[in-house]
Amino acid sequence: MPADLDALKNDFDAQLAAAESVEALENVRIAYLGRKGKIAEVMKGIPALSAEERPVVGKRANALKRSMEAALEKRKTSLAATPAAKTAHGDLTLPGIPLDLGHRHLITRTRDEMVSIFQRLGFDVAYGPEVEDRWHNFEALNIPDDHPAADPFNNFYVTDNVLLRTQTSPVQIRVMQQQKPPVRVVVPGRVYRPETVDASHSFMFHQLEGLMVDRDVTFRHLKAVLHLFVQEFFSPDARMRLRPHFFPFTEPSAELDISCFICDGKGCPTCGRKGWLEVAGCGMVDPNVLEGVGIDPEEYTGFAFGFGIDRPAMLKYGIHDIRLFFENDVRFLSQF
Repeated sequence: MPADLDALKNDFDAQLAAAESVEALENVRIAYLGRKGKIAEVMKGIPALSAEERPVVGKRANALKRSMEAALEKRKTSLAATPAAKTAHGDLTLPGIPLDLGHRHLITRTRDEMVSIFQRLGFDVAYGPEVEDRWHNFEALNIPDDHPAADPFNNFYVTDNVLLRTQTSPVQIRVMQQQKPPVRVVVPGRVYRPETVDASHSFMFHQLEGLMVDRDVTFRHLKAVLHLFVQEFFSPDARMRLRPHFFPFTEPSAELDISCFICDGKGCPTCGRKGWLEVAGCGMVDPNVLEGVGIDPEEYTGFAFGFGIDRPAMLKYGIHDIRLFFENDVRFLSQF
């Protein structure tokens, strides 16, 4: 075995001296130091040696490996310093190396698509702070101060009166404080709730809420706007239904469901075997909310709706775990 190591070193030195490029040098490295290289073969044969030979050969093999690594690095530095190498690296006639271009994140793409649909329906876009006071986040939306929704257990409080917003509805309040009817806006943005993170929940997610306030606005207008959105965003064949529900800031209130486009309403794991998918909450703006911002509910009426952005993105692109959106795994993101 020692003689074999000597022969191996002589072969390596000859191959190293013959390598005239970085590519050739890499081939030498793989041949001798790769996972299936000649040094690896020597290491695999050590257990078959006698007890006296194993430590001697192992020590010499490790020393040879280190000397090969050092020789390769020295040769690589020498090649990089040659005039030919400098000329090649500085040759402006050579083609450039293209940069990998990114693209919009799926959440951003979904948000922009949803906003675009409502803009074509005549809605403006409004934004507001993600750190809100209790009045805008709760009381102005007809949620009493002692309501469970305002409990510290259900919110991220910064101080006793300041918290991370739990919905984008406070922006609707700010818009109505600054702009008298007619009002027609959608509000996209991030919201925060101390949810347990799993495949369908996150402590930070995205919403798109809408508001329309004017004279003679009715529930029929709300239903027509939602119907146009569902057909444009999901599918022209999508069916929708409104189920009675309760929200403190709308009366009457409803949940918006669409027919499951994965099973065509027959029932599957995605829709919980129900054939319907819940996608939004909506309703007519409660008169108390209008009064709170100085709008006469006897003269004006309005409707509001709220979509999640993450869930429609999951449905549209066939994603089954919300955590994938935020892990920044290039393997996932590059698929879209």
